[in-house]
Amino acid sequence: MKITQYAQGHACWVELASHDWEGAKVFYHAMFGWNAIEMPIPEGHFSLFNLDGDDLGAMYQISSLEAQIPSHWRIYFAVRDIDACIADIQAAGGQVHMGPHIVGDAGIMAQVSDPEGARFALWQAKNHIGARRQGEVNTLCWVELACRTPRTEEAFYCKVFPWTALPSQVPDIEYIEWQVAGQSIGGMMTIMPEWGDIPAHWMPYFVVADCDVFANKAQSLGGQICVPPSDIPEVGRFAVITDPQGATFAVIKLNQI
Repeated sequence: MKITQYAQGHACWVELASHDWEGAKVFYHAMFGWNAIEMPIPEGHFSLFNLDGDDLGAMYQISSLEAQIPSHWRIYFAVRDIDACIADIQAAGGQVHMGPHIVGDAGIMAQVSDPEGARFALWQAKNHIGARRQGEVNTLCWVELACRTPRTEEAFYCKVFPWTALPSQVPDIEYIEWQVAGQSIGGMMTIMPEWGDIPAHWMPYFVVADCDVFANKAQSLGGQICVPPSDIPEVGRFAVITDPQGATFAVIKLNQI
């Protein structure tokens, strides 16, 4: 659906940092039909992901000075007062890693992390609200935190954003839904021992028309399947995919779409 504004605490933007900017453009265009519109910057490459004229997110080339950083997706959350939010984050045990920076007349951004180290970003909009579409095929629909200390993380995010945590009935795992004013906007799950030594992280979910077809196509284009297509009762069918450059995301075919 078309978006005209975001309430405090809603996921409003996603950004891909990639070690192969050109390769990522090809992969995501083939998978989602996204066009990558290059924006001039002093160094490196930066593009906006665009679908039928609407911005959905962004992508940039990781510099050689940050070669140790893996390709990754970053979630941005809308805030009304970025300075006040940063103060709340620091008071609750989080850290600020970048910013706040003024991004022309578009808005103000900062990169931060929660007590367990999962990074995310803040966006105080001026002339650019963020993604212009969400919840339809080939757009963002959900954001999910994977962590090892869910009670600590729950306390942190409910102090930082106007979120409430609703326990959800997901088979075999502990899962909560983040809600804003009664609307579920994301979730949190506990990292399982069999996942290995992965850090706490946020992951985006994008809507697709057919999860199995998408997963097969991703593999044919050099992606890897981390979680094969699986059913979530009464919700839909999802898969977790790592793109050829190493960034991980999820896709889901929702029952109601």
